[in-house]
Amino acid sequence: MSKYNVPTFKLNDGNEIPVIGFGTFQIPADGTTYNAVKDALAAGYRHIDTAAAYMNEQEVGKAIKDSGIPRDQIWVTSKMWLQDYKYEDAKKAIETSLNKLGLDYIDLYLLHQPYGAVDEAWKAVEEAQKAGKLRSIGVSNMTPKLWNKFVPNFDVTPAVNQVEFNPYFQQRELREILAKDDVRLEAWAPLGQGNADLLHEPVITAIAEKYSKNAGQVILRFENQEGIVVFPKSVHEARIKSNLDIFDFELTDEEMDKIQALDKGKGMHDPDAPGVGEMLLNAYDIHAND
Repeated sequence: MSKYNVPTFKLNDGNEIPVIGFGTFQIPADGTTYNAVKDALAAGYRHIDTAAAYMNEQEVGKAIKDSGIPRDQIWVTSKMWLQDYKYEDAKKAIETSLNKLGLDYIDLYLLHQPYGAVDEAWKAVEEAQKAGKLRSIGVSNMTPKLWNKFVPNFDVTPAVNQVEFNPYFQQRELREILAKDDVRLEAWAPLGQGNADLLHEPVITAIAEKYSKNAGQVILRFENQEGIVVFPKSVHEARIKSNLDIFDFELTDEEMDKIQALDKGKGMHDPDAPGVGEMLLNAYDIHAND
């Protein structure tokens, strides 16, 4: 077992990332994030995923500090928001995240959305990595089209692309592209954001019954065996614990094939749709309270 007490995948930069993390998207910063992250760390999670646009970095940092777990045993991911992609703003954004989290370095730092001055933001990220402020660097929400537009111009290949992924949307084309550079795919919405159809798929419920697991655990185990880093999200302590309990059974090749066959080839979010960048930029003003 790794120093994180959960299995890890090796990234293309040599760093070991815990295969399962705790996501904090849409968890409010009114003490709820602090409590959820504290519960997650107590349950055994060692990978916490936040972002500037989630507006809860401070509570994440406080929960990590108060956990008493050594810093090098917790993998922390944060993300830069679109608003800060201009080079000077990007440099400042990295410092702001470090300060809010109360950390000397961030284990993985992503460009949250692939629009606007991506090249300038990435340059700042590459420099911060060289300076030791960021250990691994990556991108998020990049489709094959967006990947091919931006990444060939980067000096450093991203270690990670965090995108929507679950049995209904298995990102086959994207995974072929990422495999060439050994880029790890991370899944947001690994349970389809609680999609009832997915959780009641007969294939999945039958497998769950066989292993005495719930549908969510079967889906997360499938994704794990596919080599995907997952972030199941919950604020309920029992669910936080059960989502982590996926390492004591293994799906057979036949079961993997059956779940692979559920792929519909499209997700809820289309980053290639016109106007998405503008829509997102208008949806969040992360400096409203500065």
